[in-house]
Amino acid sequence: MAGAKNKYQIDMCRGPLFSKIVVFSVPLMLSGILQLLFNAADLVVIGRYAPHEAMAAVGATASLTQLIVTVFMGLSVGTNVLVANYYGAKNRKNISRTVHTAILLSLAGGAVLAIAGIVLARPMLTLMGTPENVLAKACVYMWIYFAGMPCIMLYNFGSAVLRAVGDTRRPLIFLLLAGLVNVGLNLFFVLVFGMDVGGVALATVIAQGIAGYLVLKCLMNSRDACRVKLRNLRIDPAILKSMLWIGLPAGIQGAFFSLSNITIQSSVNSFGSLAIAGNTAAISLEGFVYIGSGAFHQTVVSFAGQNLGGRQYERIRKSIIYCMLSAFCICLAMGYGFFFAGKQLLAIYNPDPAVISWGMLRIRILFTTCFLCGAMDVISGALRGLEHSVMPAVVTLLGVCVLRIVWVYTVFPLHPTMGNLMLSYPITWLITAAANGLYLYWICKKLFHPGYRKGLSRP
Repeated sequence: MAGAKNKYQIDMCRGPLFSKIVVFSVPLMLSGILQLLFNAADLVVIGRYAPHEAMAAVGATASLTQLIVTVFMGLSVGTNVLVANYYGAKNRKNISRTVHTAILLSLAGGAVLAIAGIVLARPMLTLMGTPENVLAKACVYMWIYFAGMPCIMLYNFGSAVLRAVGDTRRPLIFLLLAGLVNVGLNLFFVLVFGMDVGGVALATVIAQGIAGYLVLKCLMNSRDACRVKLRNLRIDPAILKSMLWIGLPAGIQGAFFSLSNITIQSSVNSFGSLAIAGNTAAISLEGFVYIGSGAFHQTVVSFAGQNLGGRQYERIRKSIIYCMLSAFCICLAMGYGFFFAGKQLLAIYNPDPAVISWGMLRIRILFTTCFLCGAMDVISGALRGLEHSVMPAVVTLLGVCVLRIVWVYTVFPLHPTMGNLMLSYPITWLITAAANGLYLYWICKKLFHPGYRKGLSRP
């Protein structure tokens, strides 16, 4: 056995499949909603109690922040897949090796990211064409945010371990507690001390520190193979190699994904601070629309990983189908629901009609086609859970990142409007989902071949 299961864990290799997918994914969606609500609270406080330049400053950093952190976040996907696979195979020893490697890597990687983010903030924001009336505040936000990066990495790697063994409820509880602290500190720092972006960033760092501490404490108190003992924290070379093989392509893919978004953000910046503010509010709402996409991406990674380790190939196929249909339906419902309520929702962030008008330009195109993003995410998640990270990374690099950058420099200049810029999203989602879907179909056919497992290696 991989260790004594507790009431929070899910055995994904046995029993009714769809009900377990629901039990696993619902806390993920609730966690995502909570995180988005707390992030939205940051923007609402800024949008209502500070000049619109402060809201634009937070928005101007989003793509750049994602670019810097996304490689290490990809490694957390590698952690999820390895732990899930070893759990399905009942390999207690390798679960422990992976968990201790992941926790130490999160802390060390977080320290590296903190230094990189602080050093690169101003030159990168300047390179992106951030307006002068926004630049100083954007730098302050990034400096404070990146100072707390070790806590952010610790929470994400620790949560990846818990998800791998079917525990999505405790990360939800930890996020709820940290998020409530975040909202309270937002109001305190902004309204009492008038700190605008600095106060929002500081509140985020403190809240992430609480979440990181709680997830580490949870793992230290665990009674199974996932238990963390501080004296055993070390980087296991063989585990790290497997983690890099699975997670690094996902991280690089995410980095190039962010690079393409930075290119688009630079074009948005050319429309001025009101456009940036409207785009920022729309992006915040976008997260709610994509909640099913992200949740079922993580769900299929864990279910495919555990069942691959347990050699339950038919359950892998069914898991992919269930996650795909669920993500499609949720994205469709959320996308059109938010589209019809778009103006009212944008007004919560900032009542300025000009800001709302700019935000609706993004909503009209992206929210009505977001089901394509859901399909793309589930397909890539399934491939990663099956330990095929390189091909989806390459396909996404070409189909999303390169094509969007080409669009910005060729199609967009022909008709330089926000609507034309936003069209690059659904077109690249469709192309990438189709290409990765064909590759996933081929991989799934191989799963039923007797010699398939001979090509897999383990430390």
